[in-house]
Amino acid sequence: MAGDTQARRRRSGGRGGNARRTESFRLDQMHWQVPRNPDRPTEPLPPEGVEAIHRAALHILAEIGVEFLHDDALALFRQAGCIVTGQNVRMDGDFVEAMLARAPGPFTITPRNPARAVPVGGNSLAFVNVSSPPSSWDMIRGKRTGDFATFREFMMLTQAFNCIHVAGGYPVEPVDVHPGIRHLDCIAEKLILTDKVVHCYCLGRERVEDAMEMVRLAAGLTHAEFDAAPRMYTNINSVSPLRHDFPMIDGALRMARRGQPVVVTPFTLAGAMAPVTLAGAVAQSIAESLCAIALLQYAAPGAPVAIGTFTSNVDMRSGAPAFGTPEYMRATQMTGQLARRYGLPLRSSGVCTANIPDAQAMWETCNSLWAAVQSGSNLVYHAAGWLEGGLIASPEKFVMDCEVLQMIQRYCDPVLTDTSPDALALDAIAEVGAGGHFFGVGHTQARYETAFYAPFVSDWRNYEAWERDGAIDTITRAHGIYRQIVDNFIPPPMPDDRRAALMDFVARRKSEGGAPTDF
Repeated sequence: MAGDTQARRRRSGGRGGNARRTESFRLDQMHWQVPRNPDRPTEPLPPEGVEAIHRAALHILAEIGVEFLHDDALALFRQAGCIVTGQNVRMDGDFVEAMLARAPGPFTITPRNPARAVPVGGNSLAFVNVSSPPSSWDMIRGKRTGDFATFREFMMLTQAFNCIHVAGGYPVEPVDVHPGIRHLDCIAEKLILTDKVVHCYCLGRERVEDAMEMVRLAAGLTHAEFDAAPRMYTNINSVSPLRHDFPMIDGALRMARRGQPVVVTPFTLAGAMAPVTLAGAVAQSIAESLCAIALLQYAAPGAPVAIGTFTSNVDMRSGAPAFGTPEYMRATQMTGQLARRYGLPLRSSGVCTANIPDAQAMWETCNSLWAAVQSGSNLVYHAAGWLEGGLIASPEKFVMDCEVLQMIQRYCDPVLTDTSPDALALDAIAEVGAGGHFFGVGHTQARYETAFYAPFVSDWRNYEAWERDGAIDTITRAHGIYRQIVDNFIPPPMPDDRRAALMDFVARRKSEGGAPTDF
């Protein structure tokens, strides 16, 4: 099993001490697992509120319509009996409900390493790395434009942390690689540096088809084996309000027709691209999700799909997006209620608006992450490394966020709610009696190494001990861990024949020009 279990922790390094570069460095962390959320979801809406938002979404689809900038999609909608006027599509509620009934609900994505399979749905809770910022920030180099070397570093962090289950989109956009071949270099590097589930962007036919072929080759699958089960996934965004563009719908159709999951995530900012009221913003988001899911189920019945929520609000003083707000938390919880009504998995995000990994960054991110837990989310995007409303990825923030993710994972551990006779510890209570202590009793001695969560970046020592050891702050400790991981990284194994097939494909596609661009 990847990583050290808590029972095999190096206790000297797990208390937030200085990170020092060494060839023997091993990250003290919890073992690989996809947590199961044991809690009942938070449900701010009464049943009649859920139905009100559902009916509002169906009203939007039947009476107002959504634009689809894709001729084949429009033809499919016409064939299904929807009302198509130019690029506007209106559909009745019966059609939407019938298409939703085709969706499979929970599904499992199996990457090139089957031990890293990720269930999506039910009470599973998988975390995805930061995806898509154009810039990066670290405490030494400051803010700078994304490049391929930094992209690779984030892929190393993604692989190194067991609490990150999915290698999502590009953690930083590597602008030093030409857009026509960027997907080839990035996905190849992602498949080599990680053995986890990977994502591809829906940015035109070539990029999607290339990505599917690269995942197939890296896993050593036949075409039939690839098509038979989820091996990767994509996420598409609507162009809110009420529009789906060509590249994402085109890619989503291609993925769905080959049995690969599609997450539909409208980007609805209340007060800007959606109504200022949360009920209106969520209703619009649900409408934009349902129409795309209906299209995919009509074109590819039974294709795995999920609803995503990215409903937050803007700062009404500046118009800038705001994340980790009370409104964001409630919108996430409300969307979770609708996702459960439809029997679909839910995607949310671990996001913030802060510019550096400071206190604001962590309280906003914690708000977002706990909203994910409370809403019953199954995939949590941007769970580690996100800053500045998605414009910056930070390795220090990545490490700090992983501490929080591990705490959530430990929170979900069934051992914490064990009420067996052994856990009730009545014999130990009787042994200690009044006025004693439990440090030395056998019940404690047998369990002390694994009884409680042990941090890898937090420092739990008192002020004097912390000060004697250099008074190192959290960002600096996180930077040291990030450098340790990158400087000592060893990629996961990949059979030579698979790697050769992957790189031969990349070389051939590059020689053919890659994907067309506007340049």
